[in-house]
Amino acid sequence: MVFNRDAFVEQLATQQGWDVVIIGGGATGLGTAVDAASRGYKTLLLEQSDFAKGTSSRSTKLVHGGVRYLAQGDIGLVYEALHERGLLLKNAAHLVKDQEFIIPVYSWFSKYKYLIGLKFYDLLAGKSGFTKSSLLSANEVMRAIPGLKPHGLMGGISYSDGQFDDARLALNLAQTAVAYGAVVLNYTQVTGLTKIGKDISGVSCIDLESGQSYHVNAKVVINATGVFVDEILKMDVPDGREIVRPSQGTHVVLDAVFLNGNSALMIPKTSDGRVLFAVPWHGRVLVGTTDTPLHEHRMEPKPLDQEIDFILNTASHYLTKKPGRADVLAVFAGLRPLAAPTKDTSSTKEISRSHKLMVSNSGLITITGGKWTTYRRMAMDVVDKAIELGKLVKKACITQDIRIHGYTAVMQTGNLALYGADAAGILLLIEKRPELNKLLHPDYEYVQAEVIWMVQQEMARTIEDVLSRRMRLLFLDAKAALMLAPAVARLMATALGKDEAWINDQINGFITLARQYLLYSPEAWARLIKQVKEIG
Repeated sequence: MVFNRDAFVEQLATQQGWDVVIIGGGATGLGTAVDAASRGYKTLLLEQSDFAKGTSSRSTKLVHGGVRYLAQGDIGLVYEALHERGLLLKNAAHLVKDQEFIIPVYSWFSKYKYLIGLKFYDLLAGKSGFTKSSLLSANEVMRAIPGLKPHGLMGGISYSDGQFDDARLALNLAQTAVAYGAVVLNYTQVTGLTKIGKDISGVSCIDLESGQSYHVNAKVVINATGVFVDEILKMDVPDGREIVRPSQGTHVVLDAVFLNGNSALMIPKTSDGRVLFAVPWHGRVLVGTTDTPLHEHRMEPKPLDQEIDFILNTASHYLTKKPGRADVLAVFAGLRPLAAPTKDTSSTKEISRSHKLMVSNSGLITITGGKWTTYRRMAMDVVDKAIELGKLVKKACITQDIRIHGYTAVMQTGNLALYGADAAGILLLIEKRPELNKLLHPDYEYVQAEVIWMVQQEMARTIEDVLSRRMRLLFLDAKAALMLAPAVARLMATALGKDEAWINDQINGFITLARQYLLYSPEAWARLIKQVKEIG
């Protein structure tokens, strides 16, 4: 399999026509590319930034049925998600694992209420490979989560859901689609929709690296751009009604000492009725999320002070070691593309989390809503819709049994575990070039060979691509990511044939990006940037 951007640009320029063009390189778009390509359709995916740059790299890292949706009575949505959860555990075992969650309880009534609910959750899941829920004593809860406050604790409920690395799964989906013949391009922006009469016939796009424009013909065009679907819809119908209402979810990342265990903490009802998770992730603890309705959106959403304070204050009610702003290693926000209601509402709890599929009069197919866990089902639905409309010759969906790129039968251990089967390729690179087996940072196990691999085999084009979505360090320890930026930029420049000006532009751009991932005072920030500049 060739996963090379230059080769894909050449195919974009020379291919005469496509069966399917997908706009958007997040979970839904990439899943759709896998579905369409595996059915044998000529498939092209175009992403204006990097794969999973938006919402799909900013989740709570859970593959789950949705306990909160069960409480809301949305049994159909939960059942569907639990089925897909099981398929992900089967087909992406190198990335998805069974994670224990514990709900601490402080009354007998809540103990049995949650136990009954989670037993029903188990029943809906069937034989999915996940551990069944069970009742825990207070002592058992404290052994699992030593960082939890013991005062008033009457026990807990243990249940399992899946945990994964979202951006890494997105990349593996792109690689899977390519293995079935798809062409996937990052940094390629759709600038317009082309039509024959009133019917969509393709798209116009621009390669943001070269500035070259292209016109692409297609039997079907699928709009899978998440919170940006309305921008594409307005290319079709400029005065059309907006169909998405974004909701912002913010997370903070803390040192592992705050939980001091391998189990995740789930608070089913916070002071404002939301759910809060504290989940071990890559040696840190991810705490979130918020649910803030927004009326606008952008590519790099900014965490709000009130969201950060809400998370830290709520966590401090349950954790012995109270987290403060100085303890935050990284903070990030993502936008959920929720299907907009027909009337305005002040709370996204009233907006549907299920996905929405619509077909414009022009034939443009739009898919939005949903969540990471159900990406495969969303993809199947949208391709089936194209077949139903007579745009594609009927072929059966086979993604239920497709192993995702990198698949290994069990999750690996060690510093290259996330690469799954691709770890062997990195080890071979190190064997050929032993000088690349050097640590990038003394506190982390990343080595120089990984950067070269990400450029040569994973289409990384910027240091943000490497440090944010392939290594995940920006999300885990933003200060460490900043300190690595100069070294990563120089390694990438060598692999990509870039000059000193490119290196400086990359470092300066990453500094601007990383600012909102850190809760530093202006003075502390100035000192940190001085250190980075001295390294560079």
